[in-house]
Amino acid sequence: PARKVIPDAEIEVRDPAASYVSRSALKLIAGLDHADIGVAGCHALDVGASTGGFTQVLLERGAAYVIALDVGTDQLAGELRADPRVTVMEGVNARDLKAGDIPYAPDLIATDVSFISLRLVLPPVLKLAADGARGVFLFKPQFEVGRDAIGKGGIVRSDADVEGALAAVLAEIGDVGWRIDAVCDAPIAGGDGNRERLIAASAST
Repeated sequence: PARKVIPDAEIEVRDPAASYVSRSALKLIAGLDHADIGVAGCHALDVGASTGGFTQVLLERGAAYVIALDVGTDQLAGELRADPRVTVMEGVNARDLKAGDIPYAPDLIATDVSFISLRLVLPPVLKLAADGARGVFLFKPQFEVGRDAIGKGGIVRSDADVEGALAAVLAEIGDVGWRIDAVCDAPIAGGDGNRERLIAASAST
């Protein structure tokens, strides 16, 4: 709550993301907590790892191993790159992944991809998962709707367009044999201000 302070009072602003290599960490934390997904001991796959916000959270929560995969190169934070639990796969397009390309069948998959739709990324990735695997996927509406639906500053103009795109992604996840467990709002907006969602799902057994 707001309150008055003396002019020379020391004011400390606490940033919950300060200890992470990327603010995206807060998004994965929200998705894991909302769907009550345990991480301890898991063999995880982080698709769209970038600087490693998601990878860092997975390690912090006890993942045994994490594959940090990204189509880009030289982005992952040095502290994560040096961690023996992390397998770095750079310059790899997730759409091209096949069995044998990664060292294990992941039992937890997290995705944070840009400039491509989840409808293109998830089908090949989810097929590589272990039986009973779970996943948390960041839905970014600006990369899911058509170009005509995006207005000034990259903001999606219509809530209806966002909901339609979300429904299409959820249907795609179902088509590859996964069950939708939960959908929640991301705790912070995307870099361009769009409201993002987190989709939690699990492989049908």
